[in-house]
This record gives sequence, structure tokens and C-alpha cells, in this order.
Amino acid sequence: MTATVFTLGQLAERLGATLSGPADKTVSGLATLQEANADQLTFLANPHYRKFLPESQAGAVLLTAADAEGFSGNALIVPNPYLAYAELSHQFDRKPVAKAGVHPTAVVAADAQVDATASIGAYAVIESGAHIGPGVSIGAQTVVGARSVIGEGGWLAPRVTLYHDVRIGKRVVIQSGAVLGGEGFGFANEKGHWQKIAQIGGVTIGDDVEIGANTTIDRGALSDTLIGNGVKLDNQIMIAHNVQIGDNTAMAGCCGISGSTKIGSNCMIAGGVGMVGHIEVCDNVFVTGMTMVTRNITEPGSYSSGTAMQPAAEWRKSAARIRQLDDMARRLQQLEKQLAAVTSAANTSSDA
Repeated sequence: MTATVFTLGQLAERLGATLSGPADKTVSGLATLQEANADQLTFLANPHYRKFLPESQAGAVLLTAADAEGFSGNALIVPNPYLAYAELSHQFDRKPVAKAGVHPTAVVAADAQVDATASIGAYAVIESGAHIGPGVSIGAQTVVGARSVIGEGGWLAPRVTLYHDVRIGKRVVIQSGAVLGGEGFGFANEKGHWQKIAQIGGVTIGDDVEIGANTTIDRGALSDTLIGNGVKLDNQIMIAHNVQIGDNTAMAGCCGISGSTKIGSNCMIAGGVGMVGHIEVCDNVFVTGMTMVTRNITEPGSYSSGTAMQPAAEWRKSAARIRQLDDMARRLQQLEKQLAAVTSAANTSSDA
């Protein structure tokens, strides 16, 4: 595959950036500040990495106006270098583009609808009544279950599994190993015997959603599990049945969301967060890593419950003190009662 080459003038025009340097200088790739060479573009978004800027060998750097002051190298000056990097990253992406058509080894049901511009990879299975929209790419060995729908521009990596009645919006990206529409964890207990509950709902995914590798989204028990527009889910996340996630919420890896929990829009859920079932989280909430959410969150803001790292010896002391908190609380209550009695007696004596 030939390298993609752009002049700094072309990139400045695309970004609406101010160029400091020669417009005809070319770059053919992206790299970090520390590793970029004279043919590559880089960026500075985190102040922690500013120390690497003076020595960077990059052909050009995406910088804010403040960081560009005093910088002697080539610069594309933009308000948000990280956003500019995100936009330009697609220009240098070498991911293969699938060609339209159905691979000879794919199995497509006679009544499935596959748009002529879609690509169906090797050994993929498209079951009865499924609908594959324009420009969709279905990776090798991916299964699209009965009556499932994939909207325009969707991209499914190899070995994705969609059960029946999964509805996916436009421009949705799903990485390898993801499973959508598996049966929710529903059982009724009678004297120690578990009776399985049929999960007769589906899964509905909005537009512009991304779902990471090995993430699972269970189907609803009665109504659908709902994922809003623009939601971003990292790898290895568990979304249980009937969960609802609002538009533009992002969730990092290894989170576990229990059944029927409702998460609002524009939330950020950090890695390893757990949420119990049947609670609600309002819009614009940030939950820090490893937090356990056990009740409703009704006010926007940042929430934490995990303890920060300490040296092991200090942590053991803290853990010992935590075990003593209940006894300490009881002793404090006793002292408060004794203090109140002494104060009351003193007041009585004073009045006499």
C-alpha cells in the first residue's frame, strides 16, 4: 500500500489552521512527539508532554497558539490539537476498505435483504429476514441473526455476533468478539430451583455508536435494551438486559451495568465501574474508575467510591482503621451522650 502524502498547506486548509512553516513541506504519517521524524506529523495536547516539544524531530506539530510561541519548528496552529489530530488520523488510516459484494463462502438466507453496495466477508452468515443497508461492511465469520437490521455505513469486524431482532442505526462500528442480543440473565427462583425467563425483547442501537471488542449487550426481557446515538463503548463491557444509555455517553473498559439501569446523556463512565440494577443516573455525570454505583445519581457532577493507590504498608494500616470505624462510631456516640449529660448538669447547677 502506497503512503498517503499531504503538504502542510493542504492540511492547514483542511483544518482551517494557521500555518507556521513552508506550505509545500510534505508529511506522510503520524507519530508521537518523541518518535516522529521529519516526514511525520505530531501533536501536543497534554501539558505533561510539553517537555518533549523542543527536541521533537517531527516535520510539523499541531499546537495551540500559546504552545507555538517560541517554537522554531513547523506548526499547524489550531484551538484544539487533539481534535485536529483525531480528524487527520482518518487521512492516514491504512485499514483495508472492503469491496462491495458477497464472498462465495458466505451464507445468505434467500429472504435476507443485502444492499448491492454492501460487503459480506468470508464465511459470514446472514439469517432469514435480516436487512443489510447501503455501504455496510460485514467481516469474516460474522453472524447477523434473523430479522436483524444494520443501517447505512455500518462496519462490523470479523467474528461479531448479532442474535435475532437486533436493530442497528447508521454508521455503527462493532469490533471483533462483540455479542449483541444474547439472552439476559433472567431466572425466577422457587425453593432453590431456577426457572428460566424467556428474553423476548431485542436490542436497539442508535446512529454513530462504537462498540469495543468482546463487549456484550443483552437483549431485553420484554422491551428492548436501548443504546442512544453517539454512544462509545470500550472493550469488555457488560450491558445487561433492559439497560438504557443516553446519547453521547462514553464508557471505558471492563464496566458492568446491571439490568434495567438507566444512564443519561453525555456521561463519562471510567474503567471498571459497576452499577447495580434498577437505578437511574442523570445526564452529565462523570464516574471515576472502579466506582461502585449503588443508588440513583440525580445531580450532574463527578462521583467516586474506589480508594486511590497507596504503598502496601500504608494501605494495610488504612484497611485496619476501616474495620475499626463501626466500633469508633459507637464509642463516639457514647462520648457525645456523656458530654451532653455533663453539659446539662453544669447548666442546671449554674441556674441554681
